[in-house]
Amino acid sequence: MLSKIKSLTLAPMEGVVDFAVRDLLTRFSGFDLCVTEFLRVSQTLLPERSFYRLCPELQTNQGKTPSGVPVRVQLLGNNPDYLAENAVRAIELGSHGVDLNFGCPAKTVNNSKGGAVLLQEPEVLYEIVKAVRNAVPQPHVVSAKIRLGFDDARLFHANVDAVNQAGASSLAVHARTKAHGYKPPAYWFEISRIIDKVDMPVIANGEVWSVADAENCLSQSGCQHLMVGRGALAMPNIASVLRHNAVQLTWLEAIEVLIAYADLEIDHDKGLYYGNRVKQWLRYLKIHFPQASDLLLSIRKLHDKNQVLQHLTSLH
Repeated sequence: MLSKIKSLTLAPMEGVVDFAVRDLLTRFSGFDLCVTEFLRVSQTLLPERSFYRLCPELQTNQGKTPSGVPVRVQLLGNNPDYLAENAVRAIELGSHGVDLNFGCPAKTVNNSKGGAVLLQEPEVLYEIVKAVRNAVPQPHVVSAKIRLGFDDARLFHANVDAVNQAGASSLAVHARTKAHGYKPPAYWFEISRIIDKVDMPVIANGEVWSVADAENCLSQSGCQHLMVGRGALAMPNIASVLRHNAVQLTWLEAIEVLIAYADLEIDHDKGLYYGNRVKQWLRYLKIHFPQASDLLLSIRKLHDKNQVLQHLTSLH
């Protein structure tokens, strides 16, 4: 158990951590907060249905997962005014604060001047955070997520200062640049250089797959707050392992998670989570469970949900 962890957040992962995954992962105690995939804001106030599609928890459980973990809507864009009005709507619909995405490395997002590309313009970060902070009433949280930089980390301190001076409630730092993508290592030590220069909690993120990684991350970054993304898919009960000294799931218990995932009913459709989504999760599980490689090979040509479920159940 890592007593140094003051809070543990499930990271936003576009195309991966949707509300179904949030539900499954927060069934294991230890997470204090979940952040949604990003909601892209371009030129208008988005309709309520856009928020509900991204975050059904707003309609079903007062903005919390079925296990009671608060969920925060994340917004992505570059227009301060549009982001501000959509942030207010998110709060009005029940989001537990609003998060601003300045870290997405995807080319399609960056080419539209969203995500990590904004790390080249600290003044834009300031304008966005300031506008959202002014629009969202206290004490609601306005948080931000950044990387160390775009091509390099030269503007890291300037970006952190911009977010801090604009009044953000907290800042999550993915300890890699956009150019690094998701290639190891994560440069946790870079976070230690700014942590004493800001008035807000700083959350360390990136390359935390195990207890040892978490210990090294906290030690090198100087943080007391941690955000985990891919590591939670590789070890579904990582929150309990880190917070409550739980034992890592067995392979059979991991299969139970996959069975639950494959059989979820979403919008009255029990076929949404068949095939590729299960295979995607297995690619992460391979990190801690060698058996996942063989299972992935055995279902690679299966697309029907019932076939996938039958195969998973036969292993259980």
